[in-house]
Amino acid sequence: MESIGTITIYGLIFGMLGTTLGGIIGACLNVTSNKILSFVLEFAAGLMTAIICFDLIPEALEFSNLTVCIVGIIVGVIVMILCDELINRINFAKKNISNNTLFKTGMIICIGLAVHNFPEGLAIGSGFDASVSLGLSLAIAIAIHDVPEGMVQSRQ
Repeated sequence: MESIGTITIYGLIFGMLGTTLGGIIGACLNVTSNKILSFVLEFAAGLMTAIICFDLIPEALEFSNLTVCIVGIIVGVIVMILCDELINRINFAKKNISNNTLFKTGMIICIGLAVHNFPEGLAIGSGFDASVSLGLSLAIAIAIHDVPEGMVQSRQ
């Protein structure tokens, strides 16, 4: 088991590395095609779905039972629905304000990334708590997943 400080450093490095690299790639590529941006997001979604199905859920079933895993998944879905509603309400309010739209957009992106990165950090920390190899594989996979995110965020 790694120390909490080491796990935190790994999480910060891999979390920032993927998003930063994706942002740099997105800023350098002058691509405005919605098809390409959709492909990039689909790649990221597919990668995370594979990680969840083939790594996280089987690992969770080893530590707990099926009921706890299903409840965790349902709670995660509910949290994402609530976040979506919050962002929709902020977007609705933003349309009624003529100034500070850039600030509002930045806040929406900030909230979205914070909510999104919190479970990623928990996954990396839990992975390192289980084993160093699982923690590193999750950290690398999440960093790869964050590259397309950074590319899309830099284009908005």
